[in-house]
Amino acid sequence: MLDHSETRGAMTTDQIILFALFGGVFAMLLWGRFRYDIVAFSALLLGVLLGVVPKDDAFSGFGHPATLVVALVLIVSAGLVRSGAVLLITRTLVDSSRGIFAHISIMGGIGAVLSAFMNNVAALALLMPVDIATARKAGRLPGATLMPLSFATILGGMITLIGTPPNIIIAGIRRDQLGESFSMFDFAPVGLVTAAAGLIFVAIVGWRLIPGVAEGAQGGETEIEVASYMAELSVPEGSKLIGTKLGDLHEEADETGVQVMGLIRDGRRMFGSARAVALKAGDAIVLEAEPDALDEFRAGANLTFADNRRMTLLDAAEQGLSLIEVVVPENSRINKRTSQEIGLAWRQRTVMMGISRRGRRITDRLRRTKVRTGDILLLLAPTEQAEDVVAWLGVLPLADRGLAVTENRKIWPAVGFFAAAVGFASFGLVDLTVALGVVVMAYVVTRIVPLGELYDHIEWPVVVLLGSMIPLGAALQTSGGTELIAGWLTTLTAGQPAWVALTVLMVVTMTLSDVLNNTATAIVAAPVGISMAQTLDVSPDPFLMSVAVAASCAFLTPIGHKNNTLILGPGGYRFGDYWRMGLPLEILVVAVSIPAILVFWPL
Repeated sequence: MLDHSETRGAMTTDQIILFALFGGVFAMLLWGRFRYDIVAFSALLLGVLLGVVPKDDAFSGFGHPATLVVALVLIVSAGLVRSGAVLLITRTLVDSSRGIFAHISIMGGIGAVLSAFMNNVAALALLMPVDIATARKAGRLPGATLMPLSFATILGGMITLIGTPPNIIIAGIRRDQLGESFSMFDFAPVGLVTAAAGLIFVAIVGWRLIPGVAEGAQGGETEIEVASYMAELSVPEGSKLIGTKLGDLHEEADETGVQVMGLIRDGRRMFGSARAVALKAGDAIVLEAEPDALDEFRAGANLTFADNRRMTLLDAAEQGLSLIEVVVPENSRINKRTSQEIGLAWRQRTVMMGISRRGRRITDRLRRTKVRTGDILLLLAPTEQAEDVVAWLGVLPLADRGLAVTENRKIWPAVGFFAAAVGFASFGLVDLTVALGVVVMAYVVTRIVPLGELYDHIEWPVVVLLGSMIPLGAALQTSGGTELIAGWLTTLTAGQPAWVALTVLMVVTMTLSDVLNNTATAIVAAPVGISMAQTLDVSPDPFLMSVAVAASCAFLTPIGHKNNTLILGPGGYRFGDYWRMGLPLEILVVAVSIPAILVFWPL
């Protein structure tokens, strides 16, 4: 470590170059003309060429545990979604009849808990469609609840090590500079207090501050026209639905957005009179629904896609199953024929899940229905041969909307693997990176996450950003640049108690996080916090916790955090809408978290 007298004097050439590089990165990120990963990687290469980043360390960030954990968490999150574990939680706890306070409290609570144990961007991406659908059913604007949900998922990410990338980065920096990382739940005491205070504010006061909500302005979300299909789902042996009446399904179907049309038993169709019919194993329930709603209803009611003979062919798929939407042209193999006639199931291991024929009611069983030109088909096919099926049929695929098939039979294995990994990592029995790697491999072996989709769930721009910024941050540290910044902040708070320096660091970090990527902010601010603590001769842990809270809490703009960007369009928000709820929330976070840090992490 450099002597403080050296770092507080004139800046060295290396420090000037690194400050210029970081300034350029921040300016480019604010401009937004180029994607953040390209900007960061370009800065890394420039640093190597200028000699401020050693060439041997140029790509060390791509093998850094922080980078690996972020990638692994995204895959694990996808597995929890694919298994139906998260769907089970949302179906159990979400109700459109609740008032807005209760809805925000419950959805925000779910979002915060999920964000603590999975990537908070993934948690929001999962819950956002649920929140929008609930708002429509309740007759209120999505904008009234989407911003509170986004803020709740951001707050929840502060609770654990894996909840948000800044926590992972700060733990890595602590290990590199102080010899020991933070454990899984070291962030929990401060994170829980701060998140709880933030959620209470958002649910009671915050949503009322969103412009246009109280006045009933239009949310401005874009409606995407989605085909509604006639489909069939079968009642399997041993189902809890056996013996219940078909009419008992209507309430659950309405909540999901599915319309129950009738019942097929022994080849005979029953419609209106079927409401009072008790269900038996092998019955086919006739439905009209959009693909996502159909899959959600199937998973929630534990129904099967088709009869057992056809599902046996599908269960052999190595890479999992995919839902494909295709349009039937005149020269298609299936045009004017049925799926049974062309042997779709036994030749291609594919089941026709549904047919969308606008304005026309289908009155025959799906596999016996003659397909017509212009029909839209919903096909369930093995992922590894989906393209071959489309080519064999001679149909035209619609734009890929990422229609995943929920493997609800694998809920408890998915939860069990993940819970075991968190437990082992929490007690220090296994390194977190290794534990998450084992979970990913278990998900692949058990086909919770199909092998062909494994790398699709990794957000590669984030990986490149981390891999590029970590060596730059290390170079700034070794050059004495972080000590220089710490010296400036310490001089600013000279003669004041240490908690004043802690507060100034939090405010400065939070301000940066509102306009920059929170990952980049954490990489720069954490070493500064350690240097400030060493200058003041106090423990560095409270300063690192201050950075962790501040780097995560970006509530003033839609660019400070990806979750805020995700809700911009669906919520009908403008750039200047965020600060109205975000500014008082950030003030509250500082007011609550600083005392909590001083209690749980004394100076």
